Amino acid sequence: MSHALRPIARSELILGGQKSGKSRRAELLARQWLQASPQHRALLVATGQPWDDEMRARIERHQRERAERVPGLATLEEPRDLAAALARHSRADTLIVVDCLTLWLTNWLMPMESSESKPNRPLALDWKAQCALFLEAVQAAPGPVVLVGNEIGLGVIPMGREVRAFVDALGVLNQRAAAACARVTLVAAGLPLTLKDEAP
Repeated sequence: MSHALRPIARSELILGGQKSGKSRRAELLARQWLQASPQHRALLVATGQPWDDEMRARIERHQRERAERVPGLATLEEPRDLAAALARHSRADTLIVVDCLTLWLTNWLMPMESSESKPNRPLALDWKAQCALFLEAVQAAPGPVVLVGNEIGLGVIPMGREVRAFVDALGVLNQRAAAACARVTLVAAGLPLTLKDEAP
C-alpha cells in the first residue's frame, strides 16, 4: 500500500471487506509507530480462534507473515474480553491493534462449544454490556488504539434469521466503534478512504 500514512490518531477504526487490505493497513500503522521512537511498543490483540484445520492454518500463516512484516509487533490472543485486554495493556507508549471486531462479535453471538472458547475469568453477562465496556476502554486508553473490522452490509440481504441478525449486529457495532474513534478509514482494493478524521 503506497499511500502515505498520516500521524497516528488517538483511535482509528479500519473497515473493509475480505482481503481488502484493512489488516495490512493496521500493520503499517503499527510499523510507523514503532519506527517513530525506540521507546514505542505495539501489541496486536487477535480475536480469531482455531475452530478447524483451515482456520488453524490461516492463523498460523497470518502470524508468520505478520512477524516478517512487523517484527516488533507482539501478539495477544483474546477472543472475548477486549475491554479487560485494553485496560491491562494500553499505555502511552504502546499502540494496540485489535483484529478483528467481526470475529469478536462472532465469539459472543455464535460461540463454539469448546474448551478453547470458554473464558477463564468473569465477563460481562451479555454482549451489550461487554460492548459498552469495550468502547469505554477505547476512549479511556492512554495510548493509540487501532480497530479492524469487516464491512459486510453492502451486498444482498442474507438468507436466514440468524445471519440477518448477525449482519445487523455488526452494522450497529461498526457504527458505535466509528462514533468512539477519532479516525475512521474504509479500505477497498488496498486503497484507504478517510470517512472521519478528528485527529489533531
